[in-house]
Formats: sequence, C-alpha cells, structure tokens
Amino acid sequence: MAAAAPPSTAPGKPRPSLPPCAESGRRPRERRNMAAAAGGGSRADNGYGGQQPRRRKGPGALATAYLVVYNVVMTAGWLVIAVGLVRAYLAKGSYHSLYYSIEKPLKFFQTGALLEILHCAFGIVPSSVVLTAFQVMSRVFLTWAVTHSVKEVQTEDSVLLFVVAWTITEIIRYSFYTFSLLNHLPYLIKWARYTLFIILYPMGVSGELLTIYAALPFVRQSGLYSISLPNKYNFSFDYYTFLILVMISYIPLFPQLYFHMLRQRRKVLSHTEEHKKSE
Repeated sequence: MAAAAPPSTAPGKPRPSLPPCAESGRRPRERRNMAAAAGGGSRADNGYGGQQPRRRKGPGALATAYLVVYNVVMTAGWLVIAVGLVRAYLAKGSYHSLYYSIEKPLKFFQTGALLEILHCAFGIVPSSVVLTAFQVMSRVFLTWAVTHSVKEVQTEDSVLLFVVAWTITEIIRYSFYTFSLLNHLPYLIKWARYTLFIILYPMGVSGELLTIYAALPFVRQSGLYSISLPNKYNFSFDYYTFLILVMISYIPLFPQLYFHMLRQRRKVLSHTEEHKKSE
C-alpha cells in the first residue's frame, strides 16, 4: 500500500522539522557527496597528483613551501646530470664509460630521494610509506650496492641505459610535482609524466637487470658482502644468491607496476580531455 503524502503546511505556520537524529544522519552524507563532487575523482599519482584529489586536509603553508623547494632542487640536480651526460658525450664522441662524468651528482641526488620516504612517514605527502620506500630503496640499492661496489660494471653500457632512463624520468617527475604544488601544471608535463614511462620504464628495468647480471661473476669471485660460516654469530649470507633473488623479484613486480601506470594514464589523460571538452 502506498503511503499517503504528508499534508502541506498552512500559510504562516512553521514547517515541521525533522527529528535531530534524521538531520544528523543526513548532513554527513550530504557533506561527503559534496566533497566527492568537488574532488573530481581519485588521486592519480604519488602524493601530488595531476588532477584534484578528494577534498582532504593538505600540507600547511610551511610544508608546501618546503616541498616546492625540495622538488625544484631535485629537478635542477637531475638537469645537472643530463647536461653532464651530454657534455661528456660531445667531448668523447662516444657513449661508452659516461658514468664517470656524472657519478658524484648521480649518487648525491639519487640518495636525496630517501627524503621522500620521510615525507610519507610524517604525512606531508599522502602516499604509501611502504610503496615509496620500495621504489626509492631499489634505486639507491642499485646505485650503491651494485654500481658503486662492483667497479667492473661501471663501464658497462647497461649502466648508461638505466642512468638515461632515470634522468629523463626524474626531470619530468619532479617538474610535475613542483607545478602541481603551485597549482599550475602545464598539460605537456602531465602528458610526458603519463606517456614517456611507456618507453623509459622498460628501458630502465632492462639496464638495471643487465647491470646486476654483469656484476654476478665479480661478486661470486670476490665474495663481496657475503658472510660465511663458521662465525661467532652463527649466521651466513650469500650476496651472490641475494642478487639473483633480486633479479627474480622483477618478474612479478614489473608487470604490476607497469600496468598500474597504464591504467593511471588512461584515467588521468581521459579526465583532462573531458575537462577540456566541457570548457
């Protein structure tokens, strides 16, 4: 049976109000819906995002200023590495052994990325601490525990392969973050951020894997970072085997991250196109 419609109130009489419990139950839902509509979708990137996130309390003015300075410095640092590579290539006329021309700034600025883990841990960037730590530590590991520690691989062409991929990626990434924080993100940088990885990501991973593979015989011969029994701690560690396990870990991890970025690309760029059409 259909419920009868409530009678309209007579002129001049106050309109009956809803019970307090109904009002308190309705308003939070309205506020959530308004916030979702204002947000324009989910966050599309690591902390800063190209599109507006759902409304939430962001970093304060001081934290935002710090993040802008940090990202500007990191952008400039990777530009220094890019210029160093080009100058060394023009001077030598060859792409072999270019690593030595950018070794110091590469170590400095790649290690500087460790601060991104602290940004997440302290909450000034709303990203996963675990995921950020994994991404940053994998590069720091390759920089110090492989390329720096195994001198014989520094002349390998595979080192240049991942260095070039990292350099282009980081210039785009830190520029993307800087302009996003300033609320003035050019479409070209957004497009580059979500497009060039299609080539740069496999290129970087290939260089990383080939460099680790090239280091294996030298690690095995020298026993680098390995601990053998017997010892007072009754503990053994084989760095050679560890590197093999690191290489194997790329098999499940690379496709997941790569296809995740492809999905993010479709979402972010399609959202931008729809926004342009609506204007």
